[in-house]
Amino acid sequence: MENAAASKSQKVNMIQALNMALHEAMEKDKNVIVFGEDVADPEEGGIVGVTKGLSTKYGELRVRSTPISEQAIVGAAIGAGIVGMRPVAEIMLMNFTTVAMDMIVNHAAKLRFMSGGQTHVPITIRTATGSGLGVGGQHADYYEAWFAHVPGLKVVMPSSPAEAYGLLLSCIEDDDPCIFVENTLLYFAPGTPPVPGTRIPLGKANVIREGNDVTLICYGPHVAPSLAVADALSQENISVEVIDLRTIAPWDKATVLASVAKTRRAVITHEAVKPFGVGAEISSVIHEELFSQLKAPVQRVGAPYSPVPYSKPLETAFMPGIETIKAAVLKTINR
Repeated sequence: MENAAASKSQKVNMIQALNMALHEAMEKDKNVIVFGEDVADPEEGGIVGVTKGLSTKYGELRVRSTPISEQAIVGAAIGAGIVGMRPVAEIMLMNFTTVAMDMIVNHAAKLRFMSGGQTHVPITIRTATGSGLGVGGQHADYYEAWFAHVPGLKVVMPSSPAEAYGLLLSCIEDDDPCIFVENTLLYFAPGTPPVPGTRIPLGKANVIREGNDVTLICYGPHVAPSLAVADALSQENISVEVIDLRTIAPWDKATVLASVAKTRRAVITHEAVKPFGVGAEISSVIHEELFSQLKAPVQRVGAPYSPVPYSKPLETAFMPGIETIKAAVLKTINR
């Protein structure tokens, strides 16, 4: 496999890592199928090439380009999953999942409950989003909080090529529906190649930097700026522990609470709009469980309550970054 060979000698980006994971899953299990808009090779293997080469190797019975109908894509995935397949359905952009919400929320997420555990829906819905590319308000929103609020769905967001590889394999092999969210800017960022065959367990966070003064909880595109903040503040003798959630639902409550019990301060940061976001849920749980131990109220960082602007200056102002995260950390310290 070309991408796997390349990964042994050089950095890979997330596109390559995802392609490696799909190749491995399809090679291992003939029930893994892939479909979505433009995913087959005659249509260039998707808009950024994640599925490039799959239809050529595994055939267009297993890798199919579909009409532009998100509801049909997810509905077909659910049907295939019920009868024993493991579909990977691509919804080109996360905003477009709104077209398929009935299928995702009322069918994929609920069939296991409504069948008393007799029917599972082992589907993975891959989708991409993220601001910074000037694509405007209907192509860049983060809706992970919507899906995390739905019992029966697992919500996953990788932060690097190796994480994307290991998490995607775990999603494909999971018996419940998984929403796998890819950041458009991270697609092109080079990283350490994944170790072939490595799975990253769903629901298990990663403590990527240990610290003693404050816990910084992040995921997806906010992992890199969080690490940059931790590096910068170490020069000021502030020790920041950084946790990459990896899985947003179910989130790793035990790891987060153990860290905050140690540091007694916490900041949660994400690119999604701040009100009603994932950070609000985690903040609430921390306050409920550790209120008497905290040295300062938990701080949340997120985007303003607005659609993603198209104007570049406004989009830049909209995106929370290193300085915003750093200010939130310092606020907990200064309390």
